[in-house]
Amino acid sequence: MSDRISLATWMANIQIKLLVWRAGRLVGSDAAGNRYFEEKKARPGMKARRWVLYKGEPEATKVPPEWHGWMHYNMAAPLPADSAFHKNWQLPHQPNPTGTTQAYRPPGHLFAGGKRDKATGDYEAWTPN
Repeated sequence: MSDRISLATWMANIQIKLLVWRAGRLVGSDAAGNRYFEEKKARPGMKARRWVLYKGEPEATKVPPEWHGWMHYNMAAPLPADSAFHKNWQLPHQPNPTGTTQAYRPPGHLFAGGKRDKATGDYEAWTPN
């Protein structure tokens, strides 16, 4: 079975490389190393397709806001790094950590020790009649 998976992955990579070589035009890349492409020639009456080749594991939340807007045709070109929309107080883009070791774990979560503070006196558990 592992031979099948590796062969399928290999074939998918070949197909992607052929698509990019034949039909794609590199538009740019982001700080994380993701590369963004657009169709060289749009189909009649349609917008040119846009896609991203992720660096590392594919995860949609790795796409920063300026590229997200471009991918969804909200802007003709991605925002440049010196754009007035980028503020010095903004934190760098982070992918969604849900399901990873960096995910938030509230007090009492089994992976965060499994103990939480005692409930205060204003809490009364619901019990059915």
